[in-house]
Amino acid sequence: MTRLSVNINKIATIRNARGGNNPNLVQVAIDCERFGAQGITVHPRPDERHIRYQDVLDLKEVVTTEFNIEGNPDERFIELVRRVKPEQVTLVPDAPDAITSNAGWDTLRHADHLQMLVDTFKADGIRVSIFVDADERMIEGAKAVGTDRVELYTEPYATHYAENREVAVAPFVRAAQRANEIGLELNAGHDLSLENLRFFNEQIPYLKEVSIGHALICDALYYGLENTIQMYLRCLDRQTFLQDLQDLPDRL
Repeated sequence: MTRLSVNINKIATIRNARGGNNPNLVQVAIDCERFGAQGITVHPRPDERHIRYQDVLDLKEVVTTEFNIEGNPDERFIELVRRVKPEQVTLVPDAPDAITSNAGWDTLRHADHLQMLVDTFKADGIRVSIFVDADERMIEGAKAVGTDRVELYTEPYATHYAENREVAVAPFVRAAQRANEIGLELNAGHDLSLENLRFFNEQIPYLKEVSIGHALICDALYYGLENTIQMYLRCLDRQTFLQDLQDLPDRL
């Protein structure tokens, strides 16, 4: 089963809108794990507009599943990750003023820099994932710098899913196959949702983990956080999917 890591940035956004500590980010992380999440993801940015650097330190004390810190590896980010030592760091090349991540690394152009980062984090026992587009060259470049995993940037898939899901997923299937061939483990994230997640997961059997925040928190406004997490987990459970197919004639 592909693992679900819940990105709690949007919880911090709501908290920061009014100040104080409501909603309580740490308690939400604890509850996400209690409701079935298999990891917690945060993406601290330099302006701390959602996740604050202190949040990362506080969460380290309570997260009992897998802690994934993602972000642009500037000096402050590197220092924070090395201090916290999460299970995974995901390197994302987003500009400081970016609203959200909008592209993967050019792993060929930035090979030397990425090599240094990978070596630094792996020396601290931290698994490294590099955020990349669904481009086989970029995946091969990530392998060359020694990363453990790549995370596929899935916004293009989500954007074109409604038009033609087979066409939308095709480059991701090819990228995933190439990653598997060269021995890279595979994550995915960005704009995955209840609408498009199950099909993506069905098409890529090598998928280890998805990181989902925005859509999941939006869904939780309607369905509740516990129920929403269970709904996402059901999308990721291939055995459940096969059983649903077997049961379908009985429900028609």
